Amino acid sequence: MKWEDLQTSENIEDRRGEEGGGFGGPSFGGGGLGLGTIVVLGLIGWALGINPALLIGGAEMFSKMHSPGQVAQQEERQRPTSRPTDQMGLFVSKILGSNEDVWSAVLPEQKGVSFKAPRLVLFDGETTSRCGAAQSAMGPFYCPIDQRIYLDTSFFRDMKRRYGGGGDFAYAYVISHEMGHHIENLIGILPKVQRAQARAGSRAEANSLSVRVELMADCLAGVWAHNGEARSHFLEEGDVEKAVASAQAIGDDRLQKASRGYVVPDSFTHGSSAQRTEWLLRGFKSGRIDDCNTFNR
Repeated sequence: MKWEDLQTSENIEDRRGEEGGGFGGPSFGGGGLGLGTIVVLGLIGWALGINPALLIGGAEMFSKMHSPGQVAQQEERQRPTSRPTDQMGLFVSKILGSNEDVWSAVLPEQKGVSFKAPRLVLFDGETTSRCGAAQSAMGPFYCPIDQRIYLDTSFFRDMKRRYGGGGDFAYAYVISHEMGHHIENLIGILPKVQRAQARAGSRAEANSLSVRVELMADCLAGVWAHNGEARSHFLEEGDVEKAVASAQAIGDDRLQKASRGYVVPDSFTHGSSAQRTEWLLRGFKSGRIDDCNTFNR
């Protein structure tokens, strides 16, 4: 992948090397949720097999509607951005910059929605987010409450060593998948799913919603690649195959088979290898957001 000449993002928080994480774990009081509420939501999530961060995120969003002034003051407290100088940090900032370039044009054009760039937080081992603790073992994730992507780049090393994926475009796919969740948030998909998961009557139902969200993000990563390639011509021979190999490597069926020796489809939260590949390629071939709507299928 020819990424060196891509646009560099300024929306990077480099927390690597810090101790004790950063701003904004779950807020207790002052417009946020109380500790008791967060504990209860966490237990509900555990019982139903729902990601507690989604439940807490939905509740905090509802809470914000009743105290916009206080929340605005809290969210004004931001870390200064910092531009990474190492090779991996520079790569991440370039891929994020390319996503910003693509989505600032594609989102208004295709959906009539203005694009607001998220921040991407680089960290080592552990840090904090408004959705709770961010840990390397969790893998990259997007927090809709603070609109940040959290990434410990050791995940890329794990992709290559443990899961059989890897390569620059594969890593770009991972970053762009998380940006896909941000796009889902901006067009209103995530809040709806959070409410639906809170009402889910079973673990399988909640997991099914999660799979749809994740597959849509895969597809939106493909939309970025389609439009980014048209703008910047960054793809090289074998890049798409590497991304497909990574999508297959992190499918729920393959991971479950490797860890427990058998597969339980009702427990899938991200989709099978075949599904992840299908939706990534769907977005890559069409370049259109509407072709990524997993909730219409």
